Amino acid sequence: MITRRTLLQSGTAALVLASAGRALAQEPTGEPIFLGVSGPLTGPNAQYGAQWKQGFDLALDQINGSGGIKGRPLRYIFEDTQSDPKQTVAVAQKFIADKRIVAELGDFSSPASMAASPIYQRAGLLQFGLTNSHPDFTKTGDFIWSNSVSQAEEQPLNAAFAVKRLGFKRIAVLHLNTDWGRTSKDHFAAAAKELGAEIVATEGYLPEEKDFRSTLVRVRDANPNGLFLESYYADAALIARQARQTGLTVPIAAASSIYSPKFVELGGDAAEGVFTSSRFFPEDPRPEVQAFVSAFKSKYGKEPDAFNSYAYDTMILFGQVLREAPNLERKTIRDTLAKVKDVPSVVYGKATFDTQTRRVQGARSAELVVKGGRFTLWDGKATN
Repeated sequence: MITRRTLLQSGTAALVLASAGRALAQEPTGEPIFLGVSGPLTGPNAQYGAQWKQGFDLALDQINGSGGIKGRPLRYIFEDTQSDPKQTVAVAQKFIADKRIVAELGDFSSPASMAASPIYQRAGLLQFGLTNSHPDFTKTGDFIWSNSVSQAEEQPLNAAFAVKRLGFKRIAVLHLNTDWGRTSKDHFAAAAKELGAEIVATEGYLPEEKDFRSTLVRVRDANPNGLFLESYYADAALIARQARQTGLTVPIAAASSIYSPKFVELGGDAAEGVFTSSRFFPEDPRPEVQAFVSAFKSKYGKEPDAFNSYAYDTMILFGQVLREAPNLERKTIRDTLAKVKDVPSVVYGKATFDTQTRRVQGARSAELVVKGGRFTLWDGKATN
């Protein structure tokens, strides 16, 4: 667990991304190599697709600026799906038919990605989920991989944070009534109970819901001493605002999916004091993180968030895979991904995959709280 103390004490021996923060050499001139990206550019999750593109593009600046992939530029084709399962299926059919595409990245939500997984598996085209935490995502087959931590691993960590660190003993849980939300809630609740906490209320809500006040009144009346949200940043911000309006003043914690400057912007004063954890935090002193933050600020004029970093890491990873692959056959790309080790990563330090689960190893997290209108490292002081 990354805390303020461990960040201050951490050393500087980690491998620095050699290309980060500087423009190098000349652009490659060969035939482009294409990755397909399936994700939301419009609709309720459009912000996540925009964040992905920023991370992808910064990584491509560095990959192509240092010679590309054996003299060929790396590019991506981004198909907007609104993270809708029906649209991801259509995009999958399009990508498998396009022989230029050597691997697919996405989609944003696990249900949207999983709807298309059987198509990619049958066609032998690698599907790589950079934000797909559903425990079943990689179970479709050996062409389905992810550098996202499974909710089966993530939610027990969230429960430990809430119960052991924040002192939540009587917990109310609000969750998106989607496959992701229900699965996350179930894993969180089971782990919290094992740690001795009581789940006094559980309420699901639809992604399009905007008015949570009647739900929050029921939650308030259950007399919790902590509220945990399995939410995305937009709905979490609304819940935080309306919780205070209904007189629910207990501490709020949430899954890492709320970690975005947009949560603070949308939540306003109600976002103050909300807790979360994140695989990425821009104040992490590791040299590769600070090089990435500096390069991102230079290109976009702002700090990166977790979704920027996931996308950046993913593109850096595929740059490494494609450089090491003996050819660009789709099966070869899958086989090479299984073999790469210790790829420089701003999220994980070094990324290596468990070939049985087809997920990245070595997860870490930072404990965060909104303070002074921004996410900061939590100082560890008890809330109750």
